[in-house]
Amino acid sequence: METNGQANGLKSKKKENGDGKDNLWSAILEEVQNQGNTKLPSNKNVLVLGDNETGKTTLVAKLQGVEDPKKGSALEYAYIDVRDEYRDDHTRLSVWVLDGDPGHTNLLKFALSEETFPHTLVILTVAMTTPWGVLDQLQSWASVLGDHIDKLDLTPEQRLQSKKQQVQKWQRYTEPGDELEPTASSPMKRSSRNLSDELDDDDDDNPLPDAVLTTNLGLDIVVVATKTDYMSTLEKEHDYRDEHFDFMQQWVRRFCLQYGAALFYTSAKEDKNCDLLYKYLTHRIYGLPFRTPALIVEKDAVLIPAGWDSMKKISILYENMQTCKPDDYYRDVIVQPATRKSGAHREAEVTADDEQAFLQRQLAALNAGTPAPRAESPLRPAHRATGPLEGGKISMGPGTPGNEGVLANFFNSLLYKNKPGSPGTRTPDASPAAAAARSDAAAELERITRAKRAPPPIDLNTSEC
Repeated sequence: METNGQANGLKSKKKENGDGKDNLWSAILEEVQNQGNTKLPSNKNVLVLGDNETGKTTLVAKLQGVEDPKKGSALEYAYIDVRDEYRDDHTRLSVWVLDGDPGHTNLLKFALSEETFPHTLVILTVAMTTPWGVLDQLQSWASVLGDHIDKLDLTPEQRLQSKKQQVQKWQRYTEPGDELEPTASSPMKRSSRNLSDELDDDDDDNPLPDAVLTTNLGLDIVVVATKTDYMSTLEKEHDYRDEHFDFMQQWVRRFCLQYGAALFYTSAKEDKNCDLLYKYLTHRIYGLPFRTPALIVEKDAVLIPAGWDSMKKISILYENMQTCKPDDYYRDVIVQPATRKSGAHREAEVTADDEQAFLQRQLAALNAGTPAPRAESPLRPAHRATGPLEGGKISMGPGTPGNEGVLANFFNSLLYKNKPGSPGTRTPDASPAAAAARSDAAAELERITRAKRAPPPIDLNTSEC
């Protein structure tokens, strides 16, 4: 029995030695595998939602580094090249841009599915060119997104875990301050406390601040207010003041608190915050460094990372509000300018009648009796001359109106009373027949002139071409 026990001991000793070797190789393989897993994943997505004309395509082009954006339709697909300079790694970030037409919301299923849900970040865009619609647009698209997520075939555990991660990301935010970017001497130094794979249950007992994540969709959300360069136009042309922009900002920030979203004011035209937005997206999605603190001094370049803001910080904006209160209805303060007065002119325009209706009225008028004669223009003779030039003069019939008499005088003066030697005149015919015709015309014109004393007579001798 002892021999058997010794044999078993030797076997177990050999087995332990073998296990040690196996464990060593396993550790090496695991380390290599972990190093391989540090590469940037290729399954990450960004979904961009917003009304038309809010600059979605231009914003994506700016993130891509493209100068000439090409707008598509319905559901656009693009990608952003992401590079980790410190690990010499790169990947592609997929970007889906949904058309602002509500009729295209059914296409969301292709961009946000059960498989892509854990790997998707959502950007909600609004534009400063239409500040009166900012809050309504944010609430509308957040509702569309929430309805779509509710329809996804996710397990209760998946939904709970995704919401829990959003809570922990908010709680774990730390102010980066004005630190420098990591250097080559410390390439792995990263502010990656927001990464979901580093979250644990340590913060479960810490309650969220007031009004934060009251609507938790389980997704990273970034609100981007585009075209902030237009704010100067609002000041000059529509009398916007600082209190209007502060009122607008505090409402947008309260919305961001509700959904746990970050906030960026950007201008592709002036290149404001576009680079910082790119860095924030790569930080939020891949854990790359982002060391820019919140920026709230410049009203057209606001930057608020998720986790930084609070109702107490928002209340600082209330001090500048003189003619409005923070809880006033948004559209009562940010009123759409009444610039569409052209609509009233369009209503007053006379439109052409339907052809058939016009002809029916004319037929009815003809059947009822002879219609009244059309009023003649004072520049047009009421009666035609009884004949052409007769005897060297324009023949006038009986009852010729005074206007026609005047016209006859004028034209006859052109025919026969031009002064010799004047530019463009003919020398009168010296033949006896021509002289007789001129004499008859002069006598006729003298008679007409005496008969029509009401209008001032025209001096034929002074009439010229």
